[in-house]
Amino acid sequence: MPYLAVGLGLFWFQNAWAALAGFHLAIVLSLLLAKPNLPVKILFKSSDVRSVVLSIILCSSSGISLYFFWPGFGITGELAAHVQRLGLNSANWVAFIAYFALVNPWIEEYFWRGYLGSAAKSLSVSDFAYAGFHAMILWERVQTSSIISSLGVLIFAGWFWRQLAREDRGLLASVLGHMAADLTILIVVYRMTL
Repeated sequence: MPYLAVGLGLFWFQNAWAALAGFHLAIVLSLLLAKPNLPVKILFKSSDVRSVVLSIILCSSSGISLYFFWPGFGITGELAAHVQRLGLNSANWVAFIAYFALVNPWIEEYFWRGYLGSAAKSLSVSDFAYAGFHAMILWERVQTSSIISSLGVLIFAGWFWRQLAREDRGLLASVLGHMAADLTILIVVYRMTL
């Protein structure tokens, strides 16, 4: 359902807000139907502050890397127009970034690393499933090789956050790392599309 929601939002409605709201609604509905035996308080649990700090520092580097390697990603010169066609403009970009960075990580981590998570130390299907929907977001906005390399990075990120959750027996480190990644990446995209 989350894949369908993102696809409809981006390609049918051509609206970033619709894609994000649909994505979150699909996750919540999936969770309501599945009724997982996973307490919400796991989102706020961490047994080691070092894992939280490590996650935040490492994941902040994603936006910093994007900024410095922007030309190498083959991002379309029409990105600003693409972003505007998706309904993001000077009036609502900051609100979108705030919602995406402050709300999205809680929902995604509970779903991908909590509900769909695995105790495996090796790669898991959930790591690939988490990374996969991002290809729709990048489609027609970056060159194919950048989509493939981004998927590799996202598979690793999913695995990394899952390992943090497994070792830490909680999702706080992965949530805050995810938040740092989302915030830094969106700030760079916002800056580059002005």
